[in-house]
Amino acid sequence: MTGPREAVVDLFHRVAATVPAYGDFLSSHGVTPSSIRTYEDFVRLPLTDKAGYTRRYPLPELCRYGDLTACDMIAVSSGSTGQPSFWPRASYDEQGITERFAQVFEAFGARERRTLAVVCFALGTWVGGLYTAACCRHLAARGFPITVVAPGNDKREILRVIPDLAPHFDQVVLLGYPPFLKDVIDTGIADGVPWSEYQLKLVTAGEVFSEEWRTLVGDRAGIVDLSRGTASLYGTADAGVLGNETPGSIAIRRFLAARPELARQIFGGSRLPTLVQYDPRQRFFETTPEGTLLFSGDNGIPLIRYHIADEGGILEHDALLATLAEHGFDPLPGPELPFVYVFGRTHFAISYFGANVYPENVTVGLEQPGVSASVTGKFVLEVVEDADRNRRLAVTVELAPGVAGTDELHRTVRSSILTHLLRLNSEFAHYVPEPYQGPEVELRPHGDPAHFPPGVKHRYTRG
Repeated sequence: MTGPREAVVDLFHRVAATVPAYGDFLSSHGVTPSSIRTYEDFVRLPLTDKAGYTRRYPLPELCRYGDLTACDMIAVSSGSTGQPSFWPRASYDEQGITERFAQVFEAFGARERRTLAVVCFALGTWVGGLYTAACCRHLAARGFPITVVAPGNDKREILRVIPDLAPHFDQVVLLGYPPFLKDVIDTGIADGVPWSEYQLKLVTAGEVFSEEWRTLVGDRAGIVDLSRGTASLYGTADAGVLGNETPGSIAIRRFLAARPELARQIFGGSRLPTLVQYDPRQRFFETTPEGTLLFSGDNGIPLIRYHIADEGGILEHDALLATLAEHGFDPLPGPELPFVYVFGRTHFAISYFGANVYPENVTVGLEQPGVSASVTGKFVLEVVEDADRNRRLAVTVELAPGVAGTDELHRTVRSSILTHLLRLNSEFAHYVPEPYQGPEVELRPHGDPAHFPPGVKHRYTRG
């Protein structure tokens, strides 16, 4: 069997020969495919991304043989300006991705247990809901005793169908964005839903959460073994699921959450990233010198050295386990696959209920008549968490010199930000439940040292 490096070079040649857009892209960069013989040649190839590649060519030319109709589904994601990106895929593209779901459901014991999979991601053109339902059905076709119900992110419908269906199964798996699943569980508790009787499991995606969050939500859901009762997926609309938590990776992350100095040594930062394992023959990862991730993989739109702007890195399986062993920790046995850790796109966007919220979306709200004269245009966008681990979108806005933050101005700014978030960002509008859409807005004086210190390059997001 060829190794991952040889496999990705072979993928490059197949894509260069069959995808018209990529052939033209290489030609425009002076690259002759026949000159790429080794992995050392491969890592010198130009990077692809949305601006320089996928938005540069007509959609059919990005597909194999220029044939869009060879794909049977198209998903849509929102960009920083609200301009949609289209991601065609075919059912055979999902087969490899289904292996990631298989690892998760096997950890849940779903080969032996009758399992109700409740898809709580948004349904429609957005990638999460229909993609997840498709992969769960692929598992059922492979012999897993899984039955899928897809209420989407309609909390009332979720809580209506589960009490009637759950007694017919050995366990229930909720799949959705972390804050939404917490809201479902909390509302269910208030409504008397006996979660612990359902042997509940959780599959999350879309954003990084703390191990304190996992513990709190696991306690409320009655999940005794968090390493085998929860799992997070790392995915993108561009290429589906790239990696998944395993019992071993969860145990490692929980060990490191209590040892921030060791976590900083391993990950190179004070934040605790998502830590997942991946199959390098399905999705081949690299990192840039700046510490962002690249991947290559075959999809409806095959992608080579694709830059997704996620901060993170790669850790070899044996090397990470050796480091942990030096500190007296032996994680749960699991697949001998490499790890990828992901901080997210904190320089460019924040993730909220799985939607990427971009600074540009907020900027438009502050540029409207009735608002723009009272603010400087500077703001800080972040997700804050209260003592009960509920998340809210928060925007701290700098007032123009001499302007006072009145209640009326506060209402006007908040309304304008929300109006244009909903207008520009379809993911925000459809992923985030309506009660959580309204941002918490704080108006701060001009030059406020905590948020807008003079003479310092401003950052519009906080991770």
